[in-house]
Amino acid sequence: MALFRRIFFVAALAGLLAGLFVTALHQVGTVPVILKAEVYEQAAEAPAAAPAAHDHGAAGHDHAAAAHDHDSTAWEPRDGLERTGYTALADILTGIGFALLLVCGYALTGTLTGRQTGWRQGLLWGLAGFAVFTLAPGLGLRPEIPGTEAAPLADRQIWWLLTALATAAALALLVFGRRASLAVLAVALLVLPHVIGAPLPVDFHSAAPEALAHRFAETAFATSLLFWAALGALTGYFYQRFG
Repeated sequence: MALFRRIFFVAALAGLLAGLFVTALHQVGTVPVILKAEVYEQAAEAPAAAPAAHDHGAAGHDHAAAAHDHDSTAWEPRDGLERTGYTALADILTGIGFALLLVCGYALTGTLTGRQTGWRQGLLWGLAGFAVFTLAPGLGLRPEIPGTEAAPLADRQIWWLLTALATAAALALLVFGRRASLAVLAVALLVLPHVIGAPLPVDFHSAAPEALAHRFAETAFATSLLFWAALGALTGYFYQRFG
């Protein structure tokens, strides 16, 4: 029971700190790019909505009423403090969730191998988390800004999950495996999702300029790398500190 309390306490503390850290990174990195992309997205949607606004027939009134109902029921946080607060909440919950995975990994490897985990080992685990959850899936599905056409969500989620699982298994085989055949299997698992290929839209279109999309992808990768490095080091440090 003491081990479970330790796992949850370390994950909550490290996830809170890493979540606040990445929220600050988002405010100076990804959020400004997203706001610019939303301007392009709204400009692209405006011409499509304009004809319906000038249609005074029965169909036009029905369409306008439906649009009004949609706008009134669709909720999104206001820009500024409210949006930042919800971003921070999402980042903290994400940090705690991923921290639980890392700390459970520390406990499992400590039980099986007797290895102690400190901040240095935690940093390596964090980098592995970046490779599993960001780098490998991002090679096929790069982070997308608003106004970008994409493949069906279910297809992307399935491919992302399979890629993350295959990458995690491959890294485990490379680190803990002791036979050459396991190394070969690990390489095959790393390559397989990208041989299959990520689901892509038939007709790619982006409302924002390509340069802005590249900037967002680069910023998102850099932010994720710093998040995982901080999360790994924090979980490793607290796991050893409260052990």
